[in-house]
Amino acid sequence: MANIAAVRDYLLGLQDRITTACTGIDGTPFAKDRWTRDKDEPLQGEGVTAILEGGPVFERAGCGFSQVAGPRLPPAATQHRPELAGAPFEALGVSLVFHPRNPYAPTVHMNVRMISAAPAGAGEPVSWFGGGMDLTPYYGFEEDAVHFHGACKAALEPFGGDHYPRFKAWCDDYFYLGHRAEQRGVGGIFFDDYAQGGFANGFALMQAVGDALLPAYLPILERRKDTAHGGRERDFQLYRRGRYVEFNLVWDRGTHFGLQSGGRTESILMSMPPLASWAYRNQPAPGSPEDDLYKKFLVRRNWV
Repeated sequence: MANIAAVRDYLLGLQDRITTACTGIDGTPFAKDRWTRDKDEPLQGEGVTAILEGGPVFERAGCGFSQVAGPRLPPAATQHRPELAGAPFEALGVSLVFHPRNPYAPTVHMNVRMISAAPAGAGEPVSWFGGGMDLTPYYGFEEDAVHFHGACKAALEPFGGDHYPRFKAWCDDYFYLGHRAEQRGVGGIFFDDYAQGGFANGFALMQAVGDALLPAYLPILERRKDTAHGGRERDFQLYRRGRYVEFNLVWDRGTHFGLQSGGRTESILMSMPPLASWAYRNQPAPGSPEDDLYKKFLVRRNWV
């Protein structure tokens, strides 16, 4: 039996731990927007959207908690569970995207969630977990990618040696811009529809992934946040942020789930960078650091 209260308590605590740690680095507190859905709206529930904007380290950092219930699962949530199409559901999760100001500091994304749905007719509700984290650098560093993947692997090892390679490959497949034939970044781990070992095991795995975010990302941020840079690096950062926007709007199932289910648009789109740019057929100079990003980092590699 799913213990939704325990999941809620964990997720709210995770959001608080992450935002507190990031405020400690940036010096700017997160503004917390507590919201509830009107009783006349199709999606009921509440959440806390925590946003830090315009800080010296984070240009924009969003970390949101939500707990919502709806009359029918949207298509984005039933791709692998067609028997639950149209079933009433409840979903809880924490999702974050941090866009640092320095072009040498990578963007990071993390999401952990649980969905519970009642199948048509009689029967116990079905619960499953999903989430993961991935790293999107604008300038690539081998040690950063190795560290990030090492933390992801360590988080999953207690659940079986097959989990990291399987979830790493899943992440590579998922965070791929099909219209560009390009990886979003250096990847990480991703999993969905996870019910292996029942509720207790799935909940424990979700907690392991959530708890791994700070040790996976903060050492990288500390190394890169004060790196000297100029207009060239800033222009390239904004150009590459455009790819981030493209992925979130065209391919991301979480964005689609939120919008299709009538979710809170402002919170769903908090992952967008504050500034981004596009240029027609931007081609980095051969052998440049920008060219290295494409050739050495936006490719599928075994980092650990």
